[in-house]
Amino acid sequence: MGRIVTERSASGPAPLIVIGAGGHAKVVIEAIRAQGLFEPVGCTDPNAGGARVLGVEIIGGDDQLDVMRADGVRHIFVALGDGRLRMRIGAALLQKGFVLPSVIHPAATISPSARIGRGVVVMAGAVINAEASIGDFAIVNTLASIDHDCVLGAGVHVAPRTALAGCVQLGEGVFLGVGAVVKPNIKIGDHAVVGAGGVVVRDLPPGIEAVGVPAKPRSKKPSSER
Repeated sequence: MGRIVTERSASGPAPLIVIGAGGHAKVVIEAIRAQGLFEPVGCTDPNAGGARVLGVEIIGGDDQLDVMRADGVRHIFVALGDGRLRMRIGAALLQKGFVLPSVIHPAATISPSARIGRGVVVMAGAVINAEASIGDFAIVNTLASIDHDCVLGAGVHVAPRTALAGCVQLGEGVFLGVGAVVKPNIKIGDHAVVGAGGVVVRDLPPGIEAVGVPAKPRSKKPSSER
């Protein structure tokens, strides 16, 4: 594989590597391009060398990152759906000195008082309201609504069309399925999962899976990663 050209004009987008080459990476790549601050110049996937994702070359596994850094690429985005893996890889990249910017689609609405961590993606149509806080490596997916004073921990994923009322707290690695709804002032513990369409009206402890209307614990969350 030849060297990827990363030179740019002073006013042009900075080169960026995307970790991952699956469906989530496709949406992230389009959000990156829409934002206009960065240009994806390669994706990593050890199982798909030589292919492309939306025109972006898959450069190999993560062993290529040091090569890319030598070529002048400092920015990386971790586009993996697995929350634990996303956080682990993101933390390791920060330790290596890479910059992990957040990606905000221009069709999202973000309050100027909201706080967004590192490596976060906010997809098209999402709304994040006043003084909400979004932790590192979180995913706020398409058309999700995060109301005032919500706190989302690191690695949280709120799926498309989820809706959080005010002052909701989601612990590290929480996953809310498509169309889930959470009433005001609810706390959901670390790595809990709420199934698609679930309506959370009571606090949920860490590590459980809750489903239904209202959402009730179904079983212990499996120990394997999502």
